[in-house]
Amino acid sequence: MKQSVYSTDGKIIREIELSDVVFGLPPNQDVIWYAINNELANNRLGTACTKDRGEVHGSNAKPYKQKGTGRARRGDKKSPLLVGGGVVFGPKPRDFSYSMPKKAKRLALKTILSAKLKNESLKIIEDFTVESGRTKDLIKILINFVDAERTVLVLKDDKDQKDIDKKIRRAGANIPYLTFLSYQRLRAHDLFYGRKILVQESAAKNLNDFYANGGEAAK
Repeated sequence: MKQSVYSTDGKIIREIELSDVVFGLPPNQDVIWYAINNELANNRLGTACTKDRGEVHGSNAKPYKQKGTGRARRGDKKSPLLVGGGVVFGPKPRDFSYSMPKKAKRLALKTILSAKLKNESLKIIEDFTVESGRTKDLIKILINFVDAERTVLVLKDDKDQKDIDKKIRRAGANIPYLTFLSYQRLRAHDLFYGRKILVQESAAKNLNDFYANGGEAAK
């Protein structure tokens, strides 16, 4: 399919051919839900921890005798029924992460890209950088594509997050609604909830090759 390529001024300068395998898929809500929940689960720290009655510090002696007081029976002060006692079935540190089939994850990403392109939330923009590294120079580019402070996602041509241009990363550090992603390190959650996605032209070409070939980098 043909798609317009915009300049940093917001003007159409040429067209690019996008793969139907990557940008022309029908919606698949199930696989998108699966991918987003997988990412959220993998990001959970799982450090919540409580003490049961065997771990609470305190005496094991009965606080008062069993009978004759008119009060309820108490085994010790660490009972879950008392303030400061243990917690019944409380959380313990655990690993919430689980693996997801690669084909399903790639299908989710391609489905989201297709949906964003269909509803005109995704635009192809010429490759650019911010030589000055200043936030205001980057905002001058973004305002040509975004009406308000909506969540903006910029897909770069870099192969990894740490390789993203330091100047453009520094320029966007003060913009809370802006996220940069490498075309090889996409996240379903960020793609789905991004109100506007700007894909650099070289990244769009690599997305065609990378996902159309089953996730293998273009040679």
